[in-house]
Amino acid sequence: MSQTLSSSTLLVIALAPLVGALAAGILGTKFGGNVIGRRMSHSVTILGVLLSFVLSAMTLQSVVVDGARFNETIYTWMVVGGLHMEIGFLVDGLTAMMMCVVTFVSLMVHIYTVGYMEEDAGYNRFFAYISLFTFSMLMLVMSNNMLQLFFGWEAVGLVSYLLIGFWFNKPSAIFANMKAFLLNRVGDFGFILGIGLLAAYTGTLNYSEAFAQSGELAKLSLPGTDWMLITVICICLFIGAMGKSAQFPLHVWLPDSMEGPTPISALIHAATMVTAGIFMVARMSPLFELSDTALNFVLIIGGITALFMGFLGIIQNDIKRIVAYSTLSQLGYMTVALGASAYSVAVFHLMTHAFFKALLFLAAGSVIMGVHHNQDIRWMGGLRKYMPITWLTCLLGSLALIGTPFFSGFYSKDEIIMAVHASNLPAAGFAYFAVLAGVFITAFYSFRLYFLVFHGKERFDQNPDAHHGHDHGHHGHDDKPHESPWVVTVPLVLLAIPSVLIGFFTIGPMLFGDFFKDAIFVNAEIHKAMEMLREEFHGPVQLALHGLSAAPFWLALAGVVTSYYMYMVNPALPAAIKRRVMPIYTLLENKYYMDWFNENVLAPAARGLGVALWKVGDQTVIDGAVVNGSWRIVGWVSGVVRKFQTGYLYDYALTMVLGIFVLMTYFVWLK
Repeated sequence: MSQTLSSSTLLVIALAPLVGALAAGILGTKFGGNVIGRRMSHSVTILGVLLSFVLSAMTLQSVVVDGARFNETIYTWMVVGGLHMEIGFLVDGLTAMMMCVVTFVSLMVHIYTVGYMEEDAGYNRFFAYISLFTFSMLMLVMSNNMLQLFFGWEAVGLVSYLLIGFWFNKPSAIFANMKAFLLNRVGDFGFILGIGLLAAYTGTLNYSEAFAQSGELAKLSLPGTDWMLITVICICLFIGAMGKSAQFPLHVWLPDSMEGPTPISALIHAATMVTAGIFMVARMSPLFELSDTALNFVLIIGGITALFMGFLGIIQNDIKRIVAYSTLSQLGYMTVALGASAYSVAVFHLMTHAFFKALLFLAAGSVIMGVHHNQDIRWMGGLRKYMPITWLTCLLGSLALIGTPFFSGFYSKDEIIMAVHASNLPAAGFAYFAVLAGVFITAFYSFRLYFLVFHGKERFDQNPDAHHGHDHGHHGHDDKPHESPWVVTVPLVLLAIPSVLIGFFTIGPMLFGDFFKDAIFVNAEIHKAMEMLREEFHGPVQLALHGLSAAPFWLALAGVVTSYYMYMVNPALPAAIKRRVMPIYTLLENKYYMDWFNENVLAPAARGLGVALWKVGDQTVIDGAVVNGSWRIVGWVSGVVRKFQTGYLYDYALTMVLGIFVLMTYFVWLK
């Protein structure tokens, strides 16, 4: 039985996408002289990610079947005092699962991109970016220390900035990528504070060594306060997760990230970046388990995000933005599970969500291609007969998203709802209401999109903005919609399979087996949610059959039926409701005025603070007092002293006499 993994294999997994990115990004662009063409650029990047996926799958098999593990330093960068700054890998059940999800979804996105971006001028550059994104995420999930975690954390943020603003001649894209960059810096400030506090009090950046001292950390208070140090550390770390995983109020960048090409929407929203925060909190479970205050905070933030971001999905008409708001809501579900100490359930939903959300985004991109780059669902309809593969795969993804029994999304979503219901934390009541109400809302907006796009009257010939959609590319403009080429539909089919099946086959070992036994820690004496779930689990079939009579199923069914009636049977009803609740609609249309508040209150305040620091701190204090003041004082003192340097002997004799007189007077006074 193998008990360890090869460091060489792990290095290949991490570095293969980087090699592809460098080849396409340097040799395939003007920077390197366009040495290789489009075919070679996409071939080398796809092969790099394919190699990473195959080796990741083999690694997962070794971890599951043979119990193999790896936790070693690969390279020591520097040692500062006793603090070791290293590159190292930690591979256990959590890491191996994340490696497979990241590489598989990335591989599907790479293949899909060949068809979607075929005539875009930045084709090679795009492949370089998405391969670099994959490398960054692999470094993040494979790290065994907080320095490498932070490197991967910042790298995915940087590449997302490049991808969201991929069409850099488009003002809205530039605004969106700057918004994402700045909001993530807010979260990252908290994140680096948490890492700094851990390093300061444990003297290490290594996960295992820091977790070994968690008991001592729990006894300490933050100097000068009554706050528990462990609570401050966990909340700071979670603020980082709020930025990366787009939790309220740091969520506003995610819908605007739709300005990037559709393939990257799938990659950002499904397997990379936004899942980084969820992964990080699960990895830090030994710390979070020591602070109920931090867990309550996580529950509340997750509940707000799951419920209120779902409301925003109801009124959207852009096909990609509807799917984006569903991502926000589902990230809220994952966060709620973390707060309920059901870390394995959160990661399980992360996995199932990665497949069906990537599927939905790529299906949305296929629809956009089919209707000549229109993204407004009000000008679609009846696409089922024109795009049968896209229709079927999108239906399967939507059924998984709303938690239909026997679909992957059901198993993870249902367990989250049950875990929150079983939690004994004070904030669990609100979170339970939020995730339960979110079931109806998710079903409603998901099938609103489905019905308006694939069923009902054909409206694509009535679009006043025909051929002027938000997404770029040129795939021909036939009169009728058309099914996408095989490089687009094959990834849809391959993603649809796990969207339907993977939850059924993995719920047992991942949640109630030993899959995460040494990766996730839960204090079962205090937080009993997982124990209660384990007692009630009697297999995936029984769980699904029980789900048919549970409240979430009937809420989801009610959402689907309501959506069907409002948009297929009585299409005048939504407009009538809108007129009656116009203030609420206006609130939702303005996204709770979060953007307005950020742009008109926070930004001017931050700008004012910056100007004040510049004028008062820099110009007045540093330049005026410290720099200029110091030379003025030196000049004044030297001017005074210079008067005593006359060159006459009698002046010096007088000065000596006066000096002796002052000293004698001083010593007499001391007596």
